[in-house]
Amino acid sequence: MSFNSFGLSAELLRAVNEKGYTQPTPIQTRAIPAVLTGRDLLAAAQTGTGKTAGFTLPILQRLQKNPQRSRSPRVLVLTPTRELAAQVAESVKAYGKYLPFSTVVIFGGVNINPQIDKLRRGADIVVATPGRLLDHVQQKTIDLTRVEILVLDEADRMLDMGFIRDIRRILALLSKQRQNLLFSATFSEDIRKLASGLLHNPETIDVAPRNSTAERVSQRVYHCNKNLKRALLSWLISSGNWQQVLVFTRTKHGANRLCEQLQKDGIAAAAIHGNKSQGARTRALADFKQGRIRALVATDIAARGLDIQQLPHVVNYELPNVPEDYIHRIGRTARAGHAGEAISLAAPDERGLVKDIERLLKQELPRTTAEGFKPNPEFLKPETQRRPEHREHHPRHAHGRESGWHSRPGSGGHGQRPASRRNAGSSRSSNANPR
Repeated sequence: MSFNSFGLSAELLRAVNEKGYTQPTPIQTRAIPAVLTGRDLLAAAQTGTGKTAGFTLPILQRLQKNPQRSRSPRVLVLTPTRELAAQVAESVKAYGKYLPFSTVVIFGGVNINPQIDKLRRGADIVVATPGRLLDHVQQKTIDLTRVEILVLDEADRMLDMGFIRDIRRILALLSKQRQNLLFSATFSEDIRKLASGLLHNPETIDVAPRNSTAERVSQRVYHCNKNLKRALLSWLISSGNWQQVLVFTRTKHGANRLCEQLQKDGIAAAAIHGNKSQGARTRALADFKQGRIRALVATDIAARGLDIQQLPHVVNYELPNVPEDYIHRIGRTARAGHAGEAISLAAPDERGLVKDIERLLKQELPRTTAEGFKPNPEFLKPETQRRPEHREHHPRHAHGRESGWHSRPGSGGHGQRPASRRNAGSSRSSNANPR
């Protein structure tokens, strides 16, 4: 199958061809015809599968077939993070470069006045984060009553970040006569509940098995003591001559500290997280894409939606407390058919987190060590052979998953609420300052 088979206009096909795409991905093959019919859509697809084009191309085709003069947006795309909003808007502009439609992207962390000026000039398509969009609604700088197509992109992450109240407020401002498209990495119970109240007789598409990882990602776990992680990471980057690696930490402070340490090791690095200004985050990402820095250190939420073509390496410097986040992290590599490598640095107190990830993936991750960075030999023994005083006791396991309270390894057992509960009731601030 080719893009010609969808009946897309010559302008859209020209733009697709210039992007270098010849054959549609599985999500595009199924989503494009569904969106063209005007039906609501519930779609599950992993990151890097081409889902943005899966909804952008048919939306532009529908607008082209039904041109209308209006200064108010006809299409609204909601995303959880600033970076994803910017990238979706770039894709819309790229695919619609030969069409007369205007696109405006709005998100927090930057001056609102330029966004107001653009909206006043008129926008057919608006790509937005929920908090900043409601700021515009409050200032009466945007009219949402004429929206014909609503897209919720990465809806699972929006729920995780506590945006459900903002989403409901936005939905109440829209016309009831509209097409709704909901995209999510998984069909969790929360997503199905949201879909049941939003979608009307939707077509359901699931092109990626739940909790699956990209087939082209090579995964490995390096065992090492916590105090040797930074040295091991520097050694991996230098000895492997890595020119581009995305490194995940749990906290903003940890990202800053690791970035400084890598720089002292002579490795050009930058950090992105919620405490960084949007300008600093944009510059760091641009430097990373253009090869001016080798290591980009990021927290989970700041990195969500990053689309870096042919990214070869992802490193979990600290393993995530929530195993599903491992899938999102390593999904940054091996995108659009390219191969990639995902490496996790596991300290002794993170053994339980590795097991959680393996249970989710239903597979065992290959283990290895590097000479000079090996942990205590006791740690490498099977758990059944380890002495009781060395047995893993992670607070998360003691309390059970149902409690929803997880502790960070090495935190002394003090519980921390997951993101979905931490941000509940304060979603506007989540958008303005995500981790």
